[in-house]
Amino acid sequence: MTLLSALRLIVFVATGFGFYMLINYWQVALLFAITGISVFIYLLSKHTDIKGKHVFHKALVAINNDEIEIASGDFHERDKGLQFQDSNHFYALDIDLFGRGSFFQFINRTTIKDGTVVLAEALKANNIEDIELRQEVIKELASKPQWRQYYMATSNLVEVETPAKQIINWLKHHKSFLSPKMSWVPLVFSVVSVTVFALTILAVITMHALIGYWLLLGLAITGIFIKKMNNLASNTDRVRDTFRQYANLLDLIENESFSSELLIGKQKQIQLGDVKASTIFKQFARSMDALDNRNNLIGAIFGNGLFLTDIKYSFKIEQWISKYSDKVSDWFEVVTFFDAYNTLGNYVFNHPDFVFPKIEKSGTVIKAENLGHPLLEKTKRVTSDLNINEEQFFIVTGANMAGKSTFLRTVSLHIVMANVGLPICAKKSKYSPVKLITSMRTTDSLTDDSSYFFSELKRLKYIVDAINEEPYFIVLDEILKGTNSTDKAIGSRKFIEKLVASNATGIIATHDLSLCEIEKELDDVKNYYFDAEIINDELHFDYKLKQGVCKNMNASFLLKKMDIV
Repeated sequence: MTLLSALRLIVFVATGFGFYMLINYWQVALLFAITGISVFIYLLSKHTDIKGKHVFHKALVAINNDEIEIASGDFHERDKGLQFQDSNHFYALDIDLFGRGSFFQFINRTTIKDGTVVLAEALKANNIEDIELRQEVIKELASKPQWRQYYMATSNLVEVETPAKQIINWLKHHKSFLSPKMSWVPLVFSVVSVTVFALTILAVITMHALIGYWLLLGLAITGIFIKKMNNLASNTDRVRDTFRQYANLLDLIENESFSSELLIGKQKQIQLGDVKASTIFKQFARSMDALDNRNNLIGAIFGNGLFLTDIKYSFKIEQWISKYSDKVSDWFEVVTFFDAYNTLGNYVFNHPDFVFPKIEKSGTVIKAENLGHPLLEKTKRVTSDLNINEEQFFIVTGANMAGKSTFLRTVSLHIVMANVGLPICAKKSKYSPVKLITSMRTTDSLTDDSSYFFSELKRLKYIVDAINEEPYFIVLDEILKGTNSTDKAIGSRKFIEKLVASNATGIIATHDLSLCEIEKELDDVKNYYFDAEIINDELHFDYKLKQGVCKNMNASFLLKKMDIV
């Protein structure tokens, strides 16, 4: 880059000096200047290419530095995805899908805003269809680390000023102002201009005639469309860089060899006959770049006065829009799809010890060995086995801080990750796809004038209505916290009995040991617990799921230990 910069300076100085020395022979001086300018432009082009490679490799370095930091646990300053949080969603708020330290914050590597949206929607989709197809895609992308990083580095360079939806809307609703007849006008005018220029060099006509008449005629023709061309240029200026970089991303997609059905389908989606989508995008970007030269005063005057450049490139842009505007949405959709799914492939690559669950059609909902929470450090992670069949309901008891809530979120993440197509933090897993619905974290609302208890009731009603429509895996954490203990026990018991009668599957964590009596009455209810022990006046947890009812509670011990009572 330094060498090319020095050569450009030398060429610039030499051209200027040579033109000055040959000014008395202006025809020779002009040819010398044209040659010098051509060499200068070539060196500038080479410098731009080298600079692009330099920026690209800096992006690759940044990607890998980020991966090292995230692997060490330093990821809490990354995008939290709070814009995707929805307190009324099936599970997003309860399982820390978004927010600081969330699953989204940990895995997200998207570099395009629309790709981030696609990733968030995939995590929230509750989609149990075509899981094995998504697994195949994610596995294949995981096996292509260099291609993924090249794609990420390239997309990192995309500076999108205008969202894709706005770009597509503009293209679809743009009204052309240059008729097809205008295609030949700039060409004819340029031929005449070259002829006039040649006659001037040969001294057949005077320079005054060239500047005074022909140049002004070209500017006058351009002036007829100047207002509409200004508006077109304003729109293209906002999307020019986007199309140039998207062309590079499409080129990467087109030239990669894929084997999974869905990825091959995405490649076909961007095909348009024998012409590559990347080539079509590059053509559009070049036309927009050429139109942008109108911002150069000298280029605008002589380009329009002699060659009608604004009309020429405005016509090309409008013809491109007319021909391809309906296809652009497909191309953008494919680019954002790969941006989102590269994140999922990256997650698989970073966790080779996680397993893809074997998808079953019925029977066992989850049968997992050594199931753990994927965001906990491997050295601190405690795993448990889980085997829950369709229409079974587990009641989980345990002391405070023994691991009940973490376990509920672990099970919930198993379902969400499996439905997305991701591997699970477990040694083995069999999974019969099911949608998830939770009630673990409710709050009162001053805005809605609703109490904590009423918020809980609305959430439980939401669950009842949902399971009446289709099966869900239900995860509950200490329901009816907003009422007295007697009322809570009666209400919780009736609610669980209703869920079991509805053939629901799920887990509830509770401190209310009276609920464990339901196991004696209903075969589909099973009791599990997390234990706590007091050894040498210290509290110890093993965080392991065990079958049975918890015998040791620790609230009184903790109150005394912390000198509260």
